[in-house]
Amino acid sequence: MSKITEFIEYFGENHPDLELRTNQPMSKFTSFRIGGDAELLALPKNEEELAALLKMSRMMDIPWAILGAGTNVLAPDAGIKGLVICLKDALNGMEQIGETEIRVMAGVTMSRAAVFAANLGLGGLEFAHGIPGTVGGGVYMNAGAYGGEIKDVCTRVRIMDMDGSSRWITREEAAFSYRHSAIEDNPWIVVAAEFRLEPKPMEQIKERMLELISKRRASQPLDLPSAGSAFKRPVGGYAAALIDQTGLKGFRIGGAAVSEKHAGFVVNLGGATAEDVKQLLKEVSDRVYDAQGIRLEPEVRIW
Repeated sequence: MSKITEFIEYFGENHPDLELRTNQPMSKFTSFRIGGDAELLALPKNEEELAALLKMSRMMDIPWAILGAGTNVLAPDAGIKGLVICLKDALNGMEQIGETEIRVMAGVTMSRAAVFAANLGLGGLEFAHGIPGTVGGGVYMNAGAYGGEIKDVCTRVRIMDMDGSSRWITREEAAFSYRHSAIEDNPWIVVAAEFRLEPKPMEQIKERMLELISKRRASQPLDLPSAGSAFKRPVGGYAAALIDQTGLKGFRIGGAAVSEKHAGFVVNLGGATAEDVKQLLKEVSDRVYDAQGIRLEPEVRIW
């Protein structure tokens, strides 16, 4: 009997409500629409199920990875051995915990969290409405857009250690910086986050959210699979401008290309492989460095 079969049997007996799926194509769980099969996919609905998955994976020496909405991930063509724990729409729930504070579980999308806050007449998350990832992923990398970042509104983060124990850390302990947090540097998983917002007229909040969505639609290639911004913003410039100035709009390797609409995006034109995207990211970075003297670093998480 294989480890995965034993693993499935254990959870069938001890956590029968936990959803487990075998041989799931990562192309269906990532916005790039790229990636081979995950040997096993789990969708935990609460901290107890997540803790049990971590403990049993460790005990049975089964490799695992955490996935949110898959909007910033490039999954390998060969697939993933072991376990992928998907939190999107699984680790769910939102609540108001004070006059201006909300608590959001990691599997909730940033867009849903922004709408929830807006409906309470609380502003501050408008920037997040168009970010396609989950709150867990957004906190993990301090996501931001249009002048706003998670660090501006996040007060506490509930994290889980590899032994399945959970605790709250402060925003200072999270040490947010540009597209980074201390969570990335530690064996922690985001379980939930709390945000302190400010009262605003609901109509004003929703008007700002619609304005930002319109800007996104006008400037970004939302009609093609991608993982959002392909590169981090470098010191001394903007990735999209540098790529455009180097003449790389439309540059293509296999089914992957630099977007004609927004040079900061790498898109899947159809049938792109992870290898196509990796080669394209490297070639773009090299050519921009040769032409502009600035090295672009991928913002996409390459599994």
